[in-house]
Amino acid sequence: MKPILSGVTWLALMMAGCGRGEVGDATPPATPARSDTPTFTVRDTTISASFEAAGMAEPVARATLSTRLMGSVTEVLVREGDRVRNGQLLARIDARDLEARRGQVDAGIAGAEALYQDARTQAERFRALYADSAATRYQLEQVETGLTRAEAGLQTARASRAELDAVGAYAEIRAPFSGVVTRRFIDPGAFVAPGVPILEVQDASRLRVSVTLPPRVSAALRREAPLDASIEDRPARAVLEGTVPAPNGAVYTLNAIVQNPSGEFLPGSAATIRVPSGSRNAMLIPADALVREGDLTGVRLKTDAGSELRWVKAMDSGSGTGGMIEILSGLRSGDVILIGSR
Repeated sequence: MKPILSGVTWLALMMAGCGRGEVGDATPPATPARSDTPTFTVRDTTISASFEAAGMAEPVARATLSTRLMGSVTEVLVREGDRVRNGQLLARIDARDLEARRGQVDAGIAGAEALYQDARTQAERFRALYADSAATRYQLEQVETGLTRAEAGLQTARASRAELDAVGAYAEIRAPFSGVVTRRFIDPGAFVAPGVPILEVQDASRLRVSVTLPPRVSAALRREAPLDASIEDRPARAVLEGTVPAPNGAVYTLNAIVQNPSGEFLPGSAATIRVPSGSRNAMLIPADALVREGDLTGVRLKTDAGSELRWVKAMDSGSGTGGMIEILSGLRSGDVILIGSR
């Protein structure tokens, strides 16, 4: 008599048979490699090493405008975002008290000039009298002294006028260079004192990027050396302005200049400077050899049975096609990979 299998036993045998089939399918055979697929042999390569430092791109020319006067603001002729030219009038300060003082100074200059002319006439007359022995030497010396004093008084009066004119110039706030008004601190009618900010103007045609470096990296740098940079992930060319020790010590501050005549880069943008720091070994492969599946990056490794997919860790930067990209892990020197295979 044949044994009767229970339903549970029969179901167990069915599941075991299915399980054996799935395990066999989980390890597919290696993909055969086409004979015409180009290959690349991985080798250790000496490349130029670089040190990346992050900083901020700020305008080289930036000025906060104020006045040496104390008074009310009568006019503000610009708004934030306005483009201005060098010497353009931006704001005015009430300077009526200066006008009153200017009248007094002008009157003083006129009096000093009259005294000087009189003293000079007297000096010329006594010089002639002394030459004819009609005046004593003492009298001539007294007149000459009077002329010297009158001349000094005239110079003092004129200097007072020059000083007043210089102070009066602060009643008109003018652009120190061509640029853009980035901040407006006051409005007409506001009262200002010496040193109180009124407007801010900056010129973004030249940007300065400041980063910190270890002393060993900054030691080999020379002024005016070109540097690779990026501003908001866009490539830029920078020129080394100089390196100086940072106030807190142990590091150096590097300043680099980026020309920005078209305004492509905005002030205050995040920037990165790449500084050469000797050489190092690296594994470089053609970017065309990379296989990307979602967030994973791999290559097709040539094997005796064909090829297999090997996941690797690659540098974030690199050209998409035709260039070389650095592999950080996943490959060894001597590995042969397929190019253009997907």
